[in-house]
Amino acid sequence: MSSVVAYLLLGSNLGDRAAHLQHAQQVLAATAGAITAASAYYETAAWGLEDQPAFLNQALAVRTALPAAELLAACLAAEQQAGRERRQRWGARTLDVDILLYGQEIISTPTLTVPHPALPARRFALVPLAEIAPQLLHPQLHQTVAELLDNCPDPLPVTQVKS
Repeated sequence: MSSVVAYLLLGSNLGDRAAHLQHAQQVLAATAGAITAASAYYETAAWGLEDQPAFLNQALAVRTALPAAELLAACLAAEQQAGRERRQRWGARTLDVDILLYGQEIISTPTLTVPHPALPARRFALVPLAEIAPQLLHPQLHQTVAELLDNCPDPLPVTQVKS
């Protein structure tokens, strides 16, 4: 298989958030492929289940030869290595790794939906993604990431905290 550029969103709101994101980058670089771009860190209020600590988020571009299902497995392994426990939907977590886009592919399986279905409605994902790939085209909506961000209904603030 030839390689594809996948866009991932890292998030953490428990423990040393920056250390969890750095560790995830190292694990993903070793298991998924070369990280070709990384956004700054952004602090965002929790979305969905709001009564929890703020998140630190970062978008990555990864050139990978892994099929999407294997990339998902690498993302889940990175979460597990960071001590992620899945107790509550949208609950606090040491690490969350979402596949936002996988090239221009549209994937719908019981375990993976790409593009990430909530991407257009989540400012915390769009802001870091727009930093590294503003002209990237959403394969279903045929809008760029910058256009999606301009039209995003999510009112929660997203603040850059570190490059």
